[in-house]
Amino acid sequence: MDSFVESHEAAIRLGAFLGIFTLMALWELAAPRRALTVPKGQRWANNLGLVVLNTLLLRLLFPAAAVGVAAVAAERGWGLLNIYPLHPALALLLAVAALDLVIWVQHVLVHAVPALWRLHRVHHADLDYDLTTGARFHPLEIILSMLIKFSAILVLGPSLVAVVVFEVLLNATSMFNHGNVRLPGWIDRRLRWVLVTPDMHRVHHSIEDDETNSNFGFNLSIWDRLFGTYRDQPRAGHEGMTIGIRDFRDPQEVDRLPGMLALPFRGAVTGYAINRRQWGPGEPENQ
Repeated sequence: MDSFVESHEAAIRLGAFLGIFTLMALWELAAPRRALTVPKGQRWANNLGLVVLNTLLLRLLFPAAAVGVAAVAAERGWGLLNIYPLHPALALLLAVAALDLVIWVQHVLVHAVPALWRLHRVHHADLDYDLTTGARFHPLEIILSMLIKFSAILVLGPSLVAVVVFEVLLNATSMFNHGNVRLPGWIDRRLRWVLVTPDMHRVHHSIEDDETNSNFGFNLSIWDRLFGTYRDQPRAGHEGMTIGIRDFRDPQEVDRLPGMLALPFRGAVTGYAINRRQWGPGEPENQ
């Protein structure tokens, strides 16, 4: 199984991406949650252009990708799960959950460290919120994320299958929870006890910085509940809330590829970075 996965990793991930992208795009057309404020053609062309650029860059810099690192770790016996082997099914579940926690911690860090927030605000500066937002990241953040993932794989020692399962799940849930889709309230309430739903993660893209610094999860919702960063709903409601960053509202800058690439190097680090939060007069610090 591992050899098959290693040989076909790129095809598996591409097939999963295209299939889930198509399903989510059709769902957004059939049952949108919010009206878009920027022409979809403009946003999609630039957001997906950034995806293509990042994919080419990663293939150039890291041709073996995460699966290659997992193969090296398995061959040399590196990582906890290679040193202390478990039943394959249990090892797979543990590896997927542990890697998801690593991504959650990484997400908190890019909000907490001002220099990293400069990179991450490319993701948050999108003026609308749909499945393409889930893949909109600056190339430098993508490289950083890949290096963190490599380190986690070397420490954990997951199987090749576990790495591919995690990669596909992360990609799929990112498109799902960034989807501009409407779920019945009762389904959303039950589903978000396990998975991050679109309504849950949309709060994280609010223009209000205290709402932005909540709901950091991409896949499993347990981490936000466990570490106290869970927020149920935005104050203004999902139709009334404003998406994006307060200081970057010009579509010609934040929704075009040249502007997205330049965004980390423009302006000051604002209160959205957790360690630079500016509390207003009379505003409680535990908000």
